[in-house]
Amino acid sequence: MVDLNKDVKYVKGVGPNRIQLLNKLKIYTLKDLITYYPRDYEDRSKPQNVCDCEDGTEVLIEAMPISKITEYRKGKMIISRLIVRDQTGTCYITWYNQGYLKNRFIPMKFYRFFGKVSRKGNRLEMNSPVFDEIEQTKNTGKIIPIYPLTYELKQSTLRRIIENGLAEVDGKLEETLPEYILKENNLLDINTAINRIHFPIDFSDYNKSRDRLVFEELLTTQLALLKLKNNYEREKNGIEFSKEVKMSDVINILPFKLTKAQLRVLEEIDNDMESQRPMNRLLQGDVGSGKTVVAMISAYKAVKSGYQAAIMAPTAILASQHLEGFQSILSQFGIRCELLISSITKKKKTEILEKLQNGEIDILIGTHALLEENVVFKNLGLVVTDEQHRFGVKQRATIATKGKNPDTIAMSATPIPRTLALILYGDLDISIIDELPPNRKKIETFAVRKGMTERVNQFIRKQIDDGRQAYIVCPLVEENEELGLKSVIELEEKYKNETFSNYKVAYLHGKMKAKEKDEIMEKFKNGEIQILIATTVIEVGVNVPNASIMVVENAERFGLAQLHQLRGRVGRGEYQSYCILKFDGNSETIRQRMKVMCDTNDGFIISEKDLELRGSGDFFGTEQHGIPEFKIANLFEDMGTLKKVQKIAMQIMADDPLLEKEKNAKLNELIKSKFSSRIEI
Repeated sequence: MVDLNKDVKYVKGVGPNRIQLLNKLKIYTLKDLITYYPRDYEDRSKPQNVCDCEDGTEVLIEAMPISKITEYRKGKMIISRLIVRDQTGTCYITWYNQGYLKNRFIPMKFYRFFGKVSRKGNRLEMNSPVFDEIEQTKNTGKIIPIYPLTYELKQSTLRRIIENGLAEVDGKLEETLPEYILKENNLLDINTAINRIHFPIDFSDYNKSRDRLVFEELLTTQLALLKLKNNYEREKNGIEFSKEVKMSDVINILPFKLTKAQLRVLEEIDNDMESQRPMNRLLQGDVGSGKTVVAMISAYKAVKSGYQAAIMAPTAILASQHLEGFQSILSQFGIRCELLISSITKKKKTEILEKLQNGEIDILIGTHALLEENVVFKNLGLVVTDEQHRFGVKQRATIATKGKNPDTIAMSATPIPRTLALILYGDLDISIIDELPPNRKKIETFAVRKGMTERVNQFIRKQIDDGRQAYIVCPLVEENEELGLKSVIELEEKYKNETFSNYKVAYLHGKMKAKEKDEIMEKFKNGEIQILIATTVIEVGVNVPNASIMVVENAERFGLAQLHQLRGRVGRGEYQSYCILKFDGNSETIRQRMKVMCDTNDGFIISEKDLELRGSGDFFGTEQHGIPEFKIANLFEDMGTLKKVQKIAMQIMADDPLLEKEKNAKLNELIKSKFSSRIEI
């Protein structure tokens, strides 16, 4: 048995200096090392004739020196030049500051060279290639893995260390998938897959290895979440809320009509609340689709059935906004709402906690402050977490323990296609509000280059002169010379004193104290600030109906889903609203992303496109959900595998809901080892 938890510093070739560099890459153990997968590959296995080499391409040639190396100096630099040839032509090879190569090559002996070639007239040149003697395969003659790196660590060094790690585990890894899964799905064994993903013999070899590892990664994630869901579903002693309490009591007094989608979702929630099983539901809906009113009506049912409700929001300003909304409707039914955020006085907090425990508060709305130990409910029946992507599985679980199996609703304004939502929220039932209220005007979106700045500024002035307000969003707080992006503080200085000196300008960023942020947002909401310059701290649902223009600086630096969230801050009132994306760069991807934002306001289409254009990476902030980051799967590229795996996972769970059967023992172990520290499995 090989010890995969062995500290990576004991692997041959690591040593005290390199251990820190490996740790920067999150490589701490032998297991981390062998599962640090390549991001790309270079095919150095197929030689080309010199005469066939195309300008600007990376190629492998097999050629022999027809002279010794000549050297000359240029300032402090030593330039080494070697002329080689094969049966079809000649190539001039150059190295810089590699004096040790002087006597390295023997004329008329064949070597392999791999590097980028350029054609200057009829002459072919290659700069700084890697090379081997013809019988060696250290740097050439095979497919070479390319790894994501940290500064100061070379590809060749990391490659060597990974080779040493693989030598230690060669043939000794214990199979992680059951025999029947491997056979039915024609998958490679774990030892071959791990070895060949790093050093494939050919690309079909690589494909088979990757298929096996992606399959395992997606299957274990899906099974873990379904197992979690089965744990919930086995719970029969949830709260059965009263069938006599009708949601229509609230629906009928609302000053607006609910959409068909909202009514459909409320019916799903109503059925859940009246059943014995604890509800665990994800409520997805685009920005402005009316999720909050659904939460309010659900809370009404909980309270009128004799229970308390907790509403958890990620920021104090959003929690305060919810309080206003809830009170304006629910106070008519004698329902008592209260706000718990970190900025309230100690005296007020003590009073709230006492009332909460005595049952004198029906609905407590707050931030992470709700998770604190001294927050004790008398009879908690419903938990709602808003902007779910800001809270992890564990936080969801923590607040739920404050009641006896309360029903839970997790709300998210980051629309995710259903297939992907199953990966992130497979432990929850999913409800989708896929319709916007009829009075919502489409936000007109324009993508412009920096040269249009003066016209954009003129447009902002016109909007403000008409009585509106504007957001201007920057990617960074402080100036970063390397990226040359305008910082919030620097921009505020310029706008306040020069560009918009006639208007009231303020800034907001994540490094400010919570109290300061809330004060600024409150002033903006009340119209005391006309232009708010901010970082993405404003992307979380604050409602300022008078704000009609959103300008995003360096829009190319944001993901599409994030741009969509930001755009949702405007268009919340009766006025036509605008989103202007100022971008730099001319790549095809940037142009495509800007086009998507201008063409559609549909968050589901945008999230799919974002995934397609950016790849998955940690696209959804999966760490937030308690799900390990994918090491090899890409949720967009691997959609076919994902769909296949979801079917298999459901079949396995239908047959063995707790993975107790002998044939699934390996799967159960795998899930425990990957997830138990993150979520209760």
